[in-house]
Amino acid sequence: MQRQGHSGKKVTRAYHDKHDSDSVTHIVAENNSGSDVLEWLQVQNIKASSQLEFLDISWLIECMGAGKPVQTTGKHQLVVRRDYPPSSNPGLQNTLPQTAQKLSQYACERRTTLNNWNHVFTEIIEDGESSEVKAVLNDERYQSFKLFTSVFGVGLKTSEKWFQMGFRTLSKVRSDKSLKFTRMQKAGFLYYEDLVSSVTRAEAEAVSMLVKEAVRTFLPSALVTLTGGFRRGKKIGHDVDFLITSPEVTEEKEQQLLHQVTNLWEKKGLLLYCDHVESTFEKLKLPSRKVDALDHFQKCFLILKLDHQRVNSDQSAQQEGKTWKAIRVDLVMCPYERRAFALLGWTGSRQFERDLRRYATHERKMILDNHALYDKAKRIFLKAESEEEIFAHLGLDYIEPWERNA
Repeated sequence: MQRQGHSGKKVTRAYHDKHDSDSVTHIVAENNSGSDVLEWLQVQNIKASSQLEFLDISWLIECMGAGKPVQTTGKHQLVVRRDYPPSSNPGLQNTLPQTAQKLSQYACERRTTLNNWNHVFTEIIEDGESSEVKAVLNDERYQSFKLFTSVFGVGLKTSEKWFQMGFRTLSKVRSDKSLKFTRMQKAGFLYYEDLVSSVTRAEAEAVSMLVKEAVRTFLPSALVTLTGGFRRGKKIGHDVDFLITSPEVTEEKEQQLLHQVTNLWEKKGLLLYCDHVESTFEKLKLPSRKVDALDHFQKCFLILKLDHQRVNSDQSAQQEGKTWKAIRVDLVMCPYERRAFALLGWTGSRQFERDLRRYATHERKMILDNHALYDKAKRIFLKAESEEEIFAHLGLDYIEPWERNA
């Protein structure tokens, strides 16, 4: 049965055997939004059950093709505007499925925990397959790039070079005498098995104790914060990131601290690899307009030897006769007044940070990065002592770290 909506679009009602509105379970629409359907229902004064689903006509077409009702998924469900006025008909209250609510295009306006509520959207992963995805995953070039970039220090440019040279396995790469590897790549091959295995939360916490002990040996007032995926609540990761700052540190002390820490670890035999990147913060004039731009803080990329005895868990994988594991660690040293911006940026997720910066630019006429927040209209930098203040400057509800897993 079809009726014309106010916009002239078709709205189709799908009924069971009788035309009693209490038995309506699906409403199928063609070229309509969920909001259009709700409006039409109110005009028709239809009392609907809480099980009512708003679906695109593509669902009905699939049912006809299958010769039976097919399961509804996210692609079939119609979206109702978040600001759609509530119905005056009591029978329509609470009939909108939660999956039909409109989501913001920006991850910074959504709370995304590690729990996956999108089971209807991942049927294709669990129960079926996509020919396009399957083709990509089986592509020789993709498989080679994935393998090569699993080596610490190897990026897309090097992967492309090795692929064009005809390499398809790491054993062939390592055995070729004509190749020259960087220090980072040599370390990546040397500790490959450890570095490609997941870092557990117990291991991350053990590394955290190791970092805090070393940093506070030279700077007792230092604030050492675990960032990255582990701050977002993840149980496993590929490396462990830390942000270091202090309200008392001088510029000279700030420049020396990471070197002092790594020298201490080297003397103790814990430093397997170290790459220092000096600060270029003094050259910064405005926040970067690039959403993926690296920051200007002093940092070092490390591989540390973590003794299994420091890990308070049985999860730490122990190879026969080996009492330690190589762990990737990143240390970032930032000025105290920039700590909120640095913490926000280094917490992630990457998609959350990209959308946060896009939102700042397109919705608030501001520029945000790991160093600062700049208001282009007022031509001023906005100060922030905490992440909450940054969200407030942007006019956003504060989102906790464990809700940023976009």
